[in-house]
Amino acid sequence: MVRKPALGFIFVTLVLDILGIGLVIPILPKLIEDFQGHDAAAASHTFGMLASVYALMQFLFAPLLGSLSDRFGRRPVILFSLLGSGLDYFVLALAPSLGWFFVGRVVSGITGANFGTASAYIADVSPPEKRAANFGLVGAAFGLGFIIGPALGGYLGGISLRLPFYAAGCLTLVNWLYGLLVLPESVTDATRGRFSWTKSNPLASLTHLQRHPVLLGLAATYFLLAMAQQVYPSTWALYGSERYHWDPKATGLSLSMVGLCAAVVQGGLTRKIVPRIGEQNSVVLGVAAAVVAFTGYGLATQGWMVYPLIIIGSLGGITVPAVQALISKTVGCDEQGAVQGSLTSLQSVAGVVGPLVATALFSHFIRSLPGAAFFFSALLSIAAGLLARRSFKKQKSDAND
Repeated sequence: MVRKPALGFIFVTLVLDILGIGLVIPILPKLIEDFQGHDAAAASHTFGMLASVYALMQFLFAPLLGSLSDRFGRRPVILFSLLGSGLDYFVLALAPSLGWFFVGRVVSGITGANFGTASAYIADVSPPEKRAANFGLVGAAFGLGFIIGPALGGYLGGISLRLPFYAAGCLTLVNWLYGLLVLPESVTDATRGRFSWTKSNPLASLTHLQRHPVLLGLAATYFLLAMAQQVYPSTWALYGSERYHWDPKATGLSLSMVGLCAAVVQGGLTRKIVPRIGEQNSVVLGVAAAVVAFTGYGLATQGWMVYPLIIIGSLGGITVPAVQALISKTVGCDEQGAVQGSLTSLQSVAGVVGPLVATALFSHFIRSLPGAAFFFSALLSIAAGLLARRSFKKQKSDAND
């Protein structure tokens, strides 16, 4: 009996995957600080390098995984990625030095480049008019995973800084087993594409985004938004510890608040807002919310001020699903995996550059202007909004010709 593809399967898979990631975020910067003599500036640089190595591996391998998923199906690619990520957590739990953390980041970057495939799965089973709302499920999964993951990671990290890695490894392997048993394939014979080494080349794969000026402009918007978001994983824990004297538990609680708001917005409000005001207006609204939040984080002098800003900033979560939906409508069913893989590559490029820039700004201005990295993200968001408006005008002009 052939199982019917359903969004519920991929949603639960993503929730468990993100839950594992959320477990280690509150404690990884602190663990690096311990390795480097509690020097926050040095730990910031190292953390940025680790994040960049991870993103570089995703950049190199996401197009390959996307193209393989077009040819052989989403299911085997997702299962391979989950198994590798789960085993890697145990490597990090046992790492005796910073060098092993870099090895672990290489492995996890290769196996963790599965969000493009997950997005392609969603595109496979969603009609065009519902893709923006269903792409919001990725953000909702992120939110739900981050409601529990960081809080639990902060609690376990208070017991031992290594314990969250073991917990994340166990959860990710449970995720893999779940997918092995119940995750159906979404690619059919009618939509199956051909594998191409050209499409798998991380640089050549970006040519998919040059097929139409509107697509290229939206891809640039996507890239700038991804760059702006890198300030969160790169500096949030270090920023909270340095400016507000947060411990891992406080950091975990703040990230859980981020997850809760993301789940509400991207899992619920996105489905209501985007159809009502359209993808283009959703992008404008989301960018405006992000600019307000980034600026506010940079100015906040007390830890409690962060929480209302999290609520405002969560509205920015409607932006990426709307942009993804606009992009996905410009390509055929047989190219969804390759294009989503190209978007993941763009996100990975942002992940290579963004952490280095954010942590450099944080460490350089740690005494004089600790919110500098957030101000930079606000500027990137403004630039993304301007590019998006230009793309919308081009799209309207093309439609009238």
